[in-house]
Amino acid sequence: MKSTRALLTSSVVLLYLSSCMPPGGDGKSGSSSGAGTIQLVFLGLMIVVFWLFFIRPQAKRAKTQKAFIENMGKGDKIVTTAGIHATINKVNEDGTLTIEVSPGSYLKIEKAAVSVEWTAALNNKTAAADKK
Repeated sequence: MKSTRALLTSSVVLLYLSSCMPPGGDGKSGSSSGAGTIQLVFLGLMIVVFWLFFIRPQAKRAKTQKAFIENMGKGDKIVTTAGIHATINKVNEDGTLTIEVSPGSYLKIEKAAVSVEWTAALNNKTAAADKK
């Protein structure tokens, strides 16, 4: 996916740069009425490409993480960004969690320290193991 993004982005940049060259390439300074319009079109296309491939996915990821953090509750199995596997013992009002790492061993962490991807992978593995 990243190679497709890079290829598409570089293609748009090359098209934009090629439109900046004078027509004919003979060095004569002539006015062409369409050159400014073509440059504006390519600039608009570049903005659209950056929005589609960089800004929109990042906003979607942030929205998913925010929803995940708001829906965490007692008893959920999580993995922190530091790689600590734990179970949520208590959701505190100050934006922190009290987690149980091992029986009788508790830690207080920030909600933002929970990894959405790793937690989803952990829960998918346990759900698949439960089905067997």
